[in-house]
Amino acid sequence: MAKTLIIAPPPTPNGDLHVGHMAGPYLAGDIYARYLRLNGKAVNYATGTDDSQTYVVTSALKLGTTPEELCRQSSEDIHSSLKLWGVDLDGYAPFDDGYKKSVYKFLNPLFENGKLIKKTVRLPYSAHRGEYMVESFVAGECPVCLAHSRGGLCEGCGHPNNFDMLVRPTSTLPPYEPLEYREAEILVFPVEDYRSELEAYYAARKGKWRPHILQLMDELFSRELIDFPVTYPVGWGLPSHFPGTEGQVLNAWIEGMPASMYCNACGEVTADHSADADAIWRSETGNALMYFLGFDNSYFWGVTHLALLMAHEGKYILPHTIVPNEFYELENSKFSTSRGHLIWARDLVSELPRDYARFYLCLTSPEHNRNNFSRAALKQILNERLITSWNLLVSAYKAQDWNARIDDNAENVDVIVETMSSRLHQCCRIETFSQSRLADWILNHITRLQELIAENNGLSLWAVNRQLSVLLDGMGLVMIDLHKSVAPAGTLNACSVLTLPELSLIGSDTCSQSYAS
Repeated sequence: MAKTLIIAPPPTPNGDLHVGHMAGPYLAGDIYARYLRLNGKAVNYATGTDDSQTYVVTSALKLGTTPEELCRQSSEDIHSSLKLWGVDLDGYAPFDDGYKKSVYKFLNPLFENGKLIKKTVRLPYSAHRGEYMVESFVAGECPVCLAHSRGGLCEGCGHPNNFDMLVRPTSTLPPYEPLEYREAEILVFPVEDYRSELEAYYAARKGKWRPHILQLMDELFSRELIDFPVTYPVGWGLPSHFPGTEGQVLNAWIEGMPASMYCNACGEVTADHSADADAIWRSETGNALMYFLGFDNSYFWGVTHLALLMAHEGKYILPHTIVPNEFYELENSKFSTSRGHLIWARDLVSELPRDYARFYLCLTSPEHNRNNFSRAALKQILNERLITSWNLLVSAYKAQDWNARIDDNAENVDVIVETMSSRLHQCCRIETFSQSRLADWILNHITRLQELIAENNGLSLWAVNRQLSVLLDGMGLVMIDLHKSVAPAGTLNACSVLTLPELSLIGSDTCSQSYAS
């Protein structure tokens, strides 16, 4: 059976995940994976950590630790936080020898076939430190939108700023001085060579993906695609083994595809992940590949990584769909680790049941525009729209004398169940995937079923339970503990009275203890 491979980009291990991270690809990927499993599909949902990112170095300096120790601790913390939130991964890749071998194995044939070339470029340089300053080591103004940006990519507009493109480059390491540009010979990947294939790929997806990523692609393809740096003359990263680049390291972003392959390989039941880490990504498998990612990663995953897969000339599957999300803000200001403006993901699920946290993030998911996390809104929305409504449904359900209600109304119930299921699929299938619409669907049917049950209409337990079963399936994609408490074996008997737990209102003393026994 062909599988759906789901990738949420490996996070940088420069700290734990905060709520902004969780509201993005990790929870979305989990919901989509659960939806596929609910429908009997084979799934491999995986991630890992991106240890080669230079952000590890800058963060370690601020925290007074070593990059190696920060990676080790953060990797453990990230994995733990994903588990605490109920993100059901098939694979979580370690940054080990198998990972490193998979990276070199992916790149070696590209170098041998002349698809990676040496080029003299100008890079930011610190005369004070005697070092080149790239990626997170340098900040300046984006050449496209003039917003403040780090090296490599602008988070604001999504455009790359390789080499000497940053305006007024400044070091992000002490003494934070203005930088000059100096020449260096590095290895690059000429993305422009794959323009025709890339344009054909996106032409086939017009009107099918979220519009912002397609708009970005139009902007990028309106000019020459810039070369992508494969190696850098810096000290942090995997050593380059390519002749003529001695002493250089691989650009962390070049690891994206082999890293993802290794993540999925770790989700397979095999004795040796490293030997054929790319096996389930090969074209002959018939597998489908889906990415869930933040919009700021769209250029790397949607252009350079895609072109690298194309450079292998049909060996690998290409992503069927990329589902990007926008930034999630905290109290109307961007989540910021450096400013301490954040809520750690693990802290939120220590304060209230994770089902509540998962539901609120789904309802307010930043799918097309920036959205906002607010503690006051969380309490009000969950108490008034979810918890109280659900408890009214539970009370109405428990109060019925089901022996006296015998109207199955089978034909009409079949239509209603099909209507409910059709809309649930519309929310969850990849082409129209929307966490926020799923949350709205749940709220709508909680209210509808509560009113239906409360009416003196004689509708039978069988007729009500068939509709309630569809609702619980949809809720189970988000509210995983509630679903488990109602149907621990994963099935519901339409002829039996269900044990539906009430939900606790969020108050000042709310804690993370599950509401479901």
